[in-house]
Amino acid sequence: MKVNFYLKSLGCKQNQLEGQIIENELIKKGCTKVSSINKADIYILNSCTVTSHSDSQVNYLLNRAKRLNPKIKTVLTGCCAQTYKLHKDFNYSEIDLILGNSEKLEIEKYINNLFVQKTEKLFVKDIMKQKTFENSFLLNPDSTRASIKIQDGCNNRCSYCIIPFARGNSRSNTVENILKQIDLIVEKNIKEIVLTGIHIGQWGLEFGQNLLDLLKLIEKTSIPRYRLGSLYIDELDDETIDFLAKSKKFCPHFHLSLQSVCDKTLKNMNRRYKVEDIFKVVEKLHLSFNLPFLGADIITGFPREDDEDFLETYENLKKLNLSKIHCFPYSKRENTPAYSMVQVEDGIKTQRAKKILELSAQLHKNFLEKNQNTIQEILIEKKSPKTGFYSAVTRNYIKIHFKSEENLRHELKTVDLSNYVLE
Repeated sequence: MKVNFYLKSLGCKQNQLEGQIIENELIKKGCTKVSSINKADIYILNSCTVTSHSDSQVNYLLNRAKRLNPKIKTVLTGCCAQTYKLHKDFNYSEIDLILGNSEKLEIEKYINNLFVQKTEKLFVKDIMKQKTFENSFLLNPDSTRASIKIQDGCNNRCSYCIIPFARGNSRSNTVENILKQIDLIVEKNIKEIVLTGIHIGQWGLEFGQNLLDLLKLIEKTSIPRYRLGSLYIDELDDETIDFLAKSKKFCPHFHLSLQSVCDKTLKNMNRRYKVEDIFKVVEKLHLSFNLPFLGADIITGFPREDDEDFLETYENLKKLNLSKIHCFPYSKRENTPAYSMVQVEDGIKTQRAKKILELSAQLHKNFLEKNQNTIQEILIEKKSPKTGFYSAVTRNYIKIHFKSEENLRHELKTVDLSNYVLE
């Protein structure tokens, strides 16, 4: 069926990538992407469920679509759809089609029935029974960097996290698929890839390999630059760091899934490392790379976190000398162990998050100042049709903008950052 569709993806980079794949497949089947809900026959919401706010956003967006266009058919897919049984207060009665994470990449199989009376509307398999990796790949020649999904799911059971129930246990893409995708990307003159997944540090567990094994193979390909998605601190051992430090292709841009820098809170979170491990790895990263970008995730107001625990995290974050901190208040998720722990007041959680975000702004300012007079390689990205300025990014994830009449997109150039405003 050839229909007009409007698609919105929420949440992580992997969900964004999967949303683009859904969009691409529908267009291949003759459907038309439209930019307005009023012009659409179908509204597809590729959802996130990492926080309670995510669920509220799903409710709001689906209801809004029906208000704007009462005749529109709504499709809920993604993580909120996958975990629908865990959300007691969620109203699914007005949604026309619900597809789990295993079903969404084959969405064209289901949408034909949307306009048939009294058809089944719920298609959500038990993702915990999913054993194989669902290979999906999107090659957009207009992009200057491409994402490769190397892994899905997570074997950890952090006490606050619902994602394993939405994504299942860890499943890895094969070496053959990954290397083939890199070759296709290189053919399109794309200079940088990003390795994505729900927990990329668990890549290869099913077939007796690890992430470092994969990186050694990527090093031999023709791709000029690659970045890694989020990593746990205990997945950056000395051997991996030493390899990356010698790499000619790796971009020294780390996103560390820390969540806390207090031993008591880490234990309550069921994380598998301690504060001393964080300091050891971060120190090694600073020593091994020249001005690496070190980002981190932090949750404030986790159950049982008192003022002293928060202060410990805050002071430790200052000592770690990170480049930026992504911080958010703890969000209660039903059916997780942390849900039944003693909770911190919402106002206190928000105040703590604000304090860490203020620290993050100062840390990022310091990081940019250290880079201001350095020589860096940049990858030139898109040119704004409004301003005429190109955007570009360094290996260590600093963004710059500049004007040029030349066609520079996809180019790698070495520049003096003292000539640019850094972001």
